Amino acid sequence: MFDLRRRELITLLGAAAAWPLSARAQQPGKPVIGYLDSASLETRRDLIIAFQRGLKEVGYVDGQNVAIDYRWAEGQYDRLPTLAAELVRRQVAVIFANNDPSTVAVRAATATIPIVFISSDPVQLGHVASLSRPGGNVTGVSILSARLEAKRLEFLHELLPKGAVIAVLMNPNNPPAEGQLADVQAAASSLGREIQVLRASTERDIEAAFATLVERQSGGLLVGSDPLFNSRYEKIVALAARTAIPAIYAWREFTVADGLMSYGTSRTDAYRQVGIYVGRILKGEKPADLPVQQSVKVELIINAKTAKALGLTFPITLLGRADEVIE
Repeated sequence: MFDLRRRELITLLGAAAAWPLSARAQQPGKPVIGYLDSASLETRRDLIIAFQRGLKEVGYVDGQNVAIDYRWAEGQYDRLPTLAAELVRRQVAVIFANNDPSTVAVRAATATIPIVFISSDPVQLGHVASLSRPGGNVTGVSILSARLEAKRLEFLHELLPKGAVIAVLMNPNNPPAEGQLADVQAAASSLGREIQVLRASTERDIEAAFATLVERQSGGLLVGSDPLFNSRYEKIVALAARTAIPAIYAWREFTVADGLMSYGTSRTDAYRQVGIYVGRILKGEKPADLPVQQSVKVELIINAKTAKALGLTFPITLLGRADEVIE
């Protein structure tokens, strides 16, 4: 028996995967939303449902009175400029850039088509002039994820023995990575923790990073907030299980897939907010007049089953702060 969520997913897949690109981009009489993503459909299904739910709140339903033209980079950031240019050539009405690498690519491709982003730090990265007055053709939702790396390190610090070295996995090709690493290094210094920085910008790099982690006998792992890592969450969780390394992640999806724990913004809430803003722009509002929304709902998720498999016991202080414990 199909529940509502299952029916939503079937509808989504029909819209996102079955239509030819040209048909999705040129539905007669319907405005077209361009969607640019550095990841893949398989890793975004629930989030796209949340995005479409936000659109529906302001009166737009994909396939009825609006069409969505999806572009997927499949974890290859160097494809983003080409995909962004394709959406611009199709003269879509508005473009949703779902993370910082996508936003950088779209901003370079157009200064006129409205852009709605999800960003970790839109002011510092130059996407907007300010949160209250974004200016230009760009606005969106700011999430806290890249600013939470220090807090994730603190959680690992509470869980692991004092002498354990913590590895930090970062993608140097992601614009916020430098700031993330600076936050982690500052937190490690204040906690008296030694960290080892591992860098990965491809799937092969991720595998090599885990091999290095084992070789160096790291005691724990902080996986940075990054679109590439998010799109490979099942692989990363499997590698962490295979190497028996306690790890903390940015998103709930990792923990649901048997990762140890995650701490980050609710992405479904952020995608819903973006859907609302895209709909408002389709109704005639200007991005410059829409202040950047801040998605501040943060969740600590713990997987007790994975902890047991690793022979770990969570401190009561951590369990008490968890928003959800997966048994």
